Amino acid sequence: MARAVLIRAVLWWVAILTMAILNGILREKLLIPSIGSFAAVMTSGLILSCLIFLVSCVAVPGLGHLNAAQYWIIGFVWLVMTLIFEFGFGLFVQHKALSELLQAYSFTGGNIWPVVLASTLISPWLAAHLRGLL
Repeated sequence: MARAVLIRAVLWWVAILTMAILNGILREKLLIPSIGSFAAVMTSGLILSCLIFLVSCVAVPGLGHLNAAQYWIIGFVWLVMTLIFEFGFGLFVQHKALSELLQAYSFTGGNIWPVVLASTLISPWLAAHLRGLL
């Protein structure tokens, strides 16, 4: 895969990261006070998964003619960058314990973070498939 494709994919991930941060602000400031924590966390996860897929739909035509494996690689890169950011920010900026960060993977309290991560992985390939690029 060409370096230019990876650079564009990383830039699209930065857009996803920005949307994820805004989604978190929406969850904390609007959703939790209005619908409660359980529903807000679940709704926020669904919103973020949809946003990731929408970004993928916009991004894939500009990435060039890639094969299915290359779209999976982009999804994997997005997933790894997400995990690095999540754990790096959580551990070193927020000073959270690792056990606290791992709670997001337990599907408790409405948390569907593993679904969001799966969406991150599959969205580039799915978007390319649905847009007829494969």
